[in-house]
Amino acid sequence: MTNRDRLLGLTVVLLWGLNFIAIRVGLDHFPPFFFAALRFAILAVPVVLFVPRPSVPLRWLLLYGTGFGILQFAFLFTAMRAGMPTGLSSLVLQSAAPFTVALGALLLRERLRPLQLFGLAVAVTGISVIGVERMQSAALLPMLLTLAAGLGWAFGNIGSRLAAAGGEVNPLHLTLWMTVVPPIPMFAVSAFTEGPTTGLHTLTDIAAPTFTPALIGLAYIVILGTAVGSGVWTYLMGRYPAGTVAPLSLLVPVIGIAAAWVAFGETPTVASLIGGVVVIGGAFIATTGGRREVVESGVAELDSSQGSAGVGTAEARAGVVVTR
Repeated sequence: MTNRDRLLGLTVVLLWGLNFIAIRVGLDHFPPFFFAALRFAILAVPVVLFVPRPSVPLRWLLLYGTGFGILQFAFLFTAMRAGMPTGLSSLVLQSAAPFTVALGALLLRERLRPLQLFGLAVAVTGISVIGVERMQSAALLPMLLTLAAGLGWAFGNIGSRLAAAGGEVNPLHLTLWMTVVPPIPMFAVSAFTEGPTTGLHTLTDIAAPTFTPALIGLAYIVILGTAVGSGVWTYLMGRYPAGTVAPLSLLVPVIGIAAAWVAFGETPTVASLIGGVVVIGGAFIATTGGRREVVESGVAELDSSQGSAGVGTAEARAGVVVTR
């Protein structure tokens, strides 16, 4: 990877790490389900109007949008609203990586190498360390909700993997069209659980002191976190093997924890940091431990004529479709 592209990758890591700060600020004003729906609705409208729909089976697009868009952010936003620390959220959410590997084995019958099994065990150990620490010092429910968010993200990865497996798919178009799935279900859930007018009231309550920061946070998530971050990430995935680019995403919690420390005074405990390092290490081993086998089977190899349009299959099969 060139120095320029490495810098671009680290820029995406920075954008996605700070994204958790924007989420925290948004949740201080908007109810979680409405906020998640609003985040995707803003993207979905121009996508439907201007972005060609990728030629993928609708069921896999729905699985991608349901897992990544609905389940991940419904659980994540609820967890953070219920008291999950911002920095710790960015860390525990990395459980999506080993979850994706496990679901690939269970649902797609992908063969796991011993190194991947070891990585899964390491990641589970790290999550257990954080869980024990949470039980001793704070409520466990927010962490369990964050783990559920990671599992939802993993199901989304499986959906994107199956969607991209049928042929050449523009990964950016696939990612953008995923945003079309969550808004209507999430607005419906918001109306049912948060009240039919609650979300609209927060959207028009311009006098509230949290209104302007929340709008800035929403704009950051949509423009920088999703549009710019995902666009640059897709560009990098089109130029390099997934195994070269994907490990950079494991640096996101480093930025998230540091930013939350500075912005909100969230001082992570020693146990959380140790558990986090173990989780990230396990996720790295689990998601890269099978790379040699994949390459040998020809699954992850890209023909030089495919360019960026062909990277969707390799990226999705590696289980590293990442968008924030």
